[in-house]
Amino acid sequence: MTKESNRNETGAPTESGKGLFYAAVVSFLIGIAAIVAIFFVHSLSEGDPGLVLYFLTLACPLGFVLAIASALRSGRRSR
Repeated sequence: MTKESNRNETGAPTESGKGLFYAAVVSFLIGIAAIVAIFFVHSLSEGDPGLVLYFLTLACPLGFVLAIASALRSGRRSR
């Protein structure tokens, strides 16, 4: 029984291994954009930012966790 790796013959990550990393980057950027939007909405208007923006900020730590999982998954084992 061989364990399948997410790397090709040259040692580079395969496309399926990059998917988790891309999802992490997109999620992190959505969270950062929501944080910036909260500051703009709060400073430019009289009302509070919507609840949706507060929920979108949770994408930032989610992206961070996904990036750590991607790094651990694609990391090389020490010999």
